[in-house]
Amino acid sequence: MKIKDHFLTQEEFEIRETDIPGIYRTYPTPSDLGRYYESENYISHHQDSGSLKEKLYKFLQSFNLNYKRNIIAKELFVGAKILDYGCGAGEFIKYIEKDFETYGYEPNPKARAAAEKKVNKAKLIPSIEEIPDFSLDAITLWHVLEHIDNQEEMISLFNKKLKTNGLLIIAVPNPNSYDAKHYKEFWAAYDIPRHIFHFTKTGIEKLFTSPKWKLEKVKPLLLDSFYISMLSEKYQKSTLYWLKGSIYGAISNFKASKTGEFSSLIYIIRKI
Repeated sequence: MKIKDHFLTQEEFEIRETDIPGIYRTYPTPSDLGRYYESENYISHHQDSGSLKEKLYKFLQSFNLNYKRNIIAKELFVGAKILDYGCGAGEFIKYIEKDFETYGYEPNPKARAAAEKKVNKAKLIPSIEEIPDFSLDAITLWHVLEHIDNQEEMISLFNKKLKTNGLLIIAVPNPNSYDAKHYKEFWAAYDIPRHIFHFTKTGIEKLFTSPKWKLEKVKPLLLDSFYISMLSEKYQKSTLYWLKGSIYGAISNFKASKTGEFSSLIYIIRKI
């Protein structure tokens, strides 16, 4: 499938299935990938503007943050040691820092600077290598794995940093969702070339079929279908994109309630 970078450059890229069924890769991967993140509108750099749109975004974001925190709270004890890998501007680590020993890693300098201003107890680290081996109770990647080029190397490193029975919690968009199939090459969650990889449930299952990992649970991110559908409508230059996006986001969640193919999925994976 050929897809444009609708968000920034309008350049065309191609998505091809990898050697692992259900995992797809963006071709080519630009050597200067960093410049594709250089926009004030990119979500990792989202700043407070005081607008009605921003207030609504923050309200929905707080719902999502609480939903993610509750997932962790059900799996871990208070005071557990958690690394949020690719923590962006720090919203999640700030939200959980009162209840857990929280660390964040963010490679983008602007996003990291924003995170450092937000947090109190959470610690921003310059490298995951700073974390002692076999010391973490959980590592979270909220819409981050799809950005990582050397994924096998990093998954191995995550395993090394987790305690036995520690959790790897990954959220990624789902190209088998109804909204993905509806919007096709305009589906905003392809977000190429920033998203190097694209994962179906089958792909994640095969990626973590290993003596070192056990995929235990799959949960939905319910609000993602609405946000992604609205953005996809904008890419199609639709009028009333917010209304159409809301309708198709709701349809996607309704259909996924029967199939399990939600717009974005959270995978809870245990280190064995």
